[in-house]
Amino acid sequence: MARGSLAGRLWQLCNLFMATFFGLAAAVQVIYLVPAALTLLVGLNPSVTENAVWRSLCDLHSAGCIFGTIALACSLVAYTQGNILHEEEGRNPLGGIHLTAAVLVVLFPFVSWLYIYINKEIRESWPTHCKTVI
Repeated sequence: MARGSLAGRLWQLCNLFMATFFGLAAAVQVIYLVPAALTLLVGLNPSVTENAVWRSLCDLHSAGCIFGTIALACSLVAYTQGNILHEEEGRNPLGGIHLTAAVLVVLFPFVSWLYIYINKEIRESWPTHCKTVI
């Protein structure tokens, strides 16, 4: 990618934006310092990705993330073996109703649009200024 091209500048800007995001996230969890530093380096000097140290650091970070994901999955499996009624979510019968209502509210516009889009006879009765909506 040419250093002075518009695409190159956009790529650098995106990396600097992500470095800012990861830097702010690092204030909450220190683990985000690594991606913040990596994206900041790419934003400032895109050719740094061709370095062997860069590649090994990225590989090490990816391996650590995979190991952490496996460890979290194992602890989740071990934690879910207990009785669900010991948890607050298991004792609250209205939680499922609240979740169902929220999902219905979110899905209603999409389902109604799909219904109107599929049924052309509904659209036939519309005024002409409404027929260009879909």
